[in-house]
Amino acid sequence: MKSKSKLFLAVAAACLAAWAFVTIIPLYWMIVGSVQDSASSASFRPEMIPGALSIAPYERFFAKTAAWRWLANSLLISTVLTITNVFFASLAGYAFSKLKFPGSKAVFWLLLSTMMIPAQVTLIPLYVLVVNVFNLGDSYTAIILPTAVTAGNIFLMKQYMSSLPTSLIHAARIDACSEFGIFWKVILPLAKPGLAVLAIFTFVASWNEFFWPFLITNSAEMRTIQVGLASFVFAESTDFGAIMAGATVGALPMLILFFSLQRYFLQGITIGAVKG
Repeated sequence: MKSKSKLFLAVAAACLAAWAFVTIIPLYWMIVGSVQDSASSASFRPEMIPGALSIAPYERFFAKTAAWRWLANSLLISTVLTITNVFFASLAGYAFSKLKFPGSKAVFWLLLSTMMIPAQVTLIPLYVLVVNVFNLGDSYTAIILPTAVTAGNIFLMKQYMSSLPTSLIHAARIDACSEFGIFWKVILPLAKPGLAVLAIFTFVASWNEFFWPFLITNSAEMRTIQVGLASFVFAESTDFGAIMAGATVGALPMLILFFSLQRYFLQGITIGAVKG
């Protein structure tokens, strides 16, 4: 039995290593292509180990685009969305998990049912509402408002807060603490691990979001880094080296975030698995 177990582990490790190698090739080629000339980056027989390194693609990318503005936009939008989602999702999660009010289950299930609707179905009505009705097109508000808080994040916080001890809430009420005081002074300190996971996941999703900012923005000044990269094309030629450099610049903050906060990403796999 031990030999079979070791064989299974060896096969599983080999499969995982092969899969990791395949998935890391595009990332490696993106980084390598960003320090080569355009001809080498676009070659059908790419140099996986470049002979000469150059930062010229990065210089061309920042010289030909409003990359600093795009990065600032992405940082601003991702930060605001992270703050709003953490605050409102934690409030809603506390209400659904610890407060009893008429229709709470019906409202919660109605909220969950909205997760079953594909985002593509609501894009056109949402665009018409934001642009034609509220006249908010091509603005930070238009990008931020539709996802200021999401049903998935509310569900995540509800599941996490269901595992927190209710006895502490009863003790706080006996001490004449208000409901918001209980939430702010008792629940939030206990929910820090869940809030950290929620903040990281929301920031990453907001940073990588492409379609809605692409749809709602018209001017180059309002583009995020992901939308800006999609617009970085020329009629007569394509600067593959600069595109690779831009893709590396756009991905680098997320890579740093992942490797520095890896344990929180791993916690996120099981954080919503608590039975409420």
